[in-house]
Amino acid sequence: MMNIIMMGPQGSGKSTQAELLAEQLGMAHLEAGELLHYLSQVATPQGRAIKKIMASGQLVGDELMVKIIKQRLAEPQYQNGFVLDGFPRVLSQARQFDAKIERVFYLQVSDQEGVKRLLKRKRADDTAATIQKRLLLYHQETEPVLDFYRSRGVLTTVDGERSVEAIHQDILKRIKR
Repeated sequence: MMNIIMMGPQGSGKSTQAELLAEQLGMAHLEAGELLHYLSQVATPQGRAIKKIMASGQLVGDELMVKIIKQRLAEPQYQNGFVLDGFPRVLSQARQFDAKIERVFYLQVSDQEGVKRLLKRKRADDTAATIQKRLLLYHQETEPVLDFYRSRGVLTTVDGERSVEAIHQDILKRIKR
């Protein structure tokens, strides 16, 4: 059993790599953004609160976010290890999240490469301006999370500017070490 977090800026391919890795290792993949989207569609007090927060363009607060992730990871499919991506986004979430994490893979991609990849997706919310704003937020708020995991000795930096398969093979090699 191994608990892994996949990190990287928007456009780094972290969700793709998390899916591939989970499939290869026979583990569950939890994508925080997808989970929030799913929960926002559920007619519960929590679901309505999440929907309201997301509709206003705000981020779900740390306490609620940590609670949601912990609740989901307590489900049976995650008991034999998981690959988590899109969480933690900020240092306070990393500090509150007490699950045992064996490895954190950071897909390092330049801002230029990330922008180029995101613009290729042709999503409505992927304009050059919004992408720059999200990257700035990433550098300010998420990069300190990398230092948090580096200080714990579980962070591995991976060159994310290669083919999907080359990155996947690199990650697999590093896991087997």
